Amino acid sequence: MSEAFTTRVLNVSSGSSERVVDLTRDCEAFLREAAAGRDGLLNVFVPHATAGVAIIETGAGSDEDLLAALHTLLPADDRWQHRHGSPGHGRDHVLPALVPPHATLPVVNGALQLGTWQSVCLVDTNMAKDNRQVRLSFLG
Repeated sequence: MSEAFTTRVLNVSSGSSERVVDLTRDCEAFLREAAAGRDGLLNVFVPHATAGVAIIETGAGSDEDLLAALHTLLPADDRWQHRHGSPGHGRDHVLPALVPPHATLPVVNGALQLGTWQSVCLVDTNMAKDNRQVRLSFLG
C-alpha cells in the first residue's frame, strides 16, 4: 500500500441499545498519523448491513432526535419482509438506505474539515449486535 493511501479498522462497541457513537476524535487521531499534514480525503465506511455513518451535531440532543426520527420512519414492528432476529429487525436492514454506510470528507493540511457543530458518527439501531467495525481510509 502506498503512502498516498492508508487504511485502519476501528472496533467500536456500540452496546446493546440503539446508539449514535461519535467517531470524530478517532478520525482526527487517524489523520494525524495517516495524513501527516497533507490534503486529501477521509472515507469512513461501516461494513455492516444494519448500520450507517452520519455527519451530525452531537451532545445537544440531535443524536437522540435522529434516533427518534428513525423510529418514526422505521418502526420496530412486524411490517418488514426481513423477519429473522428480534421483532422489527427488518427495519435495521433498511437503515443504510437512509443513513448510508459511508461518508467521504475533505482533509486540508492534515485536518478534517468539518463545520463547527458537525461530528462523524456511527448510527447503530441493531440492538442484537454490540460490536462494529469502522474502516477509516485516507487518500492524499
